[in-house]
Amino acid sequence: MRQVNPPRFVILLALLAGLIASTSAHTYPNKPIRIVVPWPAGGFVDVAARLASEQLTSTLGQALVVENKPGAGGIIGADNVAKAMPDGYSLLFTTSALTMNAALRSKMPFDLERDLLPISLEAFVPSIIVVHPMLGVNTLQELITLAKAKPGTLTYASAGTGTPAHLVAELFKTTVEVNLIHIPYKGGPPAMVDQIAGRVDVQVANAMGALQQVKEGKLLALAVTSPERLEQLPGVPTMAQAGVPNFETDQWLGFFAPRGTAPATVKVLSDAINQALATGTLRDALHTKGMRVAQPITPAEFKTYIATDLQRWRTLIQTVEISED
Repeated sequence: MRQVNPPRFVILLALLAGLIASTSAHTYPNKPIRIVVPWPAGGFVDVAARLASEQLTSTLGQALVVENKPGAGGIIGADNVAKAMPDGYSLLFTTSALTMNAALRSKMPFDLERDLLPISLEAFVPSIIVVHPMLGVNTLQELITLAKAKPGTLTYASAGTGTPAHLVAELFKTTVEVNLIHIPYKGGPPAMVDQIAGRVDVQVANAMGALQQVKEGKLLALAVTSPERLEQLPGVPTMAQAGVPNFETDQWLGFFAPRGTAPATVKVLSDAINQALATGTLRDALHTKGMRVAQPITPAEFKTYIATDLQRWRTLIQTVEISED
């Protein structure tokens, strides 16, 4: 039989399609990238995202637009990205609340380990145990003594159920055996506003949110949860120095993409983030806000880190029987 060759225009179309696909893969990104921050504007997660976005805009050659979608302790914004088109143009920037919520809540609108791809870490944020000056305590031990003398009377604020401020405070309660009443808010800024106004007594606040308030005398810092004292607050002891050993709970900040995002796209983003973190501009800006810049990490390494962190909080929640309500 005589072999029938495909028409020349069919071959050209196939070659053109391959060329377009190849060009598209090598030109990512070619339009603005949406960065979803599942917390209110002005909070430390939002600030860290915007600092990174400024540097990444230069690195990637496309604008990175931050979009705040707060609510449900960070779940609403995370779910938005988990269900977004996996084309590399919708990313999530969030904190430890992601693994904490997955560990705490019996029902989630998405599966963390299945629906979100870890890209890279940006920074770590220590927490500070702060009180209103009118509470009448000046040290962590004085707070513990007062809480034990008035069980179920003192209140503590958090950025919402399942957030780091909530779980770290619950860990503190269990560790020192006190009973504080949880008052959840929709984000750190409104929690901070109410504490400054004296409507809540205690807060395990992130360093960025608390530093200025402490320096201005609006809040009193009793201890930091980092392994070492903060350079910005040299007079404030670590938890161990304040009499509560083995209590170190820095929060992490990182980027995620929806499931199905091409590995090549994830690598482009990861490389760009690590390159941005190597610049003095971003490192200095994060440090000024009380954050510790993360070491370069691959997507695979970040995935392992997330799995370990998730198991850590699952173990804690089961051990101390923290409720999601």
